[in-house]
Amino acid sequence: MSPVGRRYCRNGRRDGHYCRPVGCNNTTSPPGIVLRTARPERDKSRDLQIANRPLLLIFAWTQASSPANLVPALQQNALLSAHVAAAVVAYGTLTIGFGAAILYLVQNRRRSPWLPDAEVLDTIAYQSVIIGFPFLTLLIILGALWAKIAWGSYWSWDPKETASLVTWLFYAAYMHARVIRGWRGNKAAILLIAGFAAIILTFFGNFVFNGLHAYLR
Repeated sequence: MSPVGRRYCRNGRRDGHYCRPVGCNNTTSPPGIVLRTARPERDKSRDLQIANRPLLLIFAWTQASSPANLVPALQQNALLSAHVAAAVVAYGTLTIGFGAAILYLVQNRRRSPWLPDAEVLDTIAYQSVIIGFPFLTLLIILGALWAKIAWGSYWSWDPKETASLVTWLFYAAYMHARVIRGWRGNKAAILLIAGFAAIILTFFGNFVFNGLHAYLR
């Protein structure tokens, strides 16, 4: 192979461009070797990211504000982390139970071939509550300990505290009805949907009601 070919076709690429020389594997190729270069396709997603950077900078500039001191309730790092972690696990698993309950009602009525069997969906809903309910209980206990440090009392009947208690009672009723009374099917699914509605009220109640948790707005 000629020196020109070796210089421009080493390991099949040069400066990020792939090359396919005519006679590249032929050691007797003439010096006037012809190179065919193929540029890689343009990365459109990278162009989109670059184009969005000015918009992100404008958004950050419009949202800029001076830092403020945290309220005392948010200064308990350990309890805050544990409380939020318990909430994530509890609400996440109970959301799965809500979805399974909705799909159960759909499958029980229409018998869709695209969905799991109704019995499987009922089992998924029940198992999600088995996981989520203990974390929901831990969430309330940690919240009470946190309230004692931040506000001086374990329970103040704040709207968010009350909503969380109502949510706990819904899922406690579900566990009682399922284990003791043997509830399955439509009645259990409807109870799970009602419990998830209580979760939504608990989660977004700060934007509706005033109280000790109003700082979360």
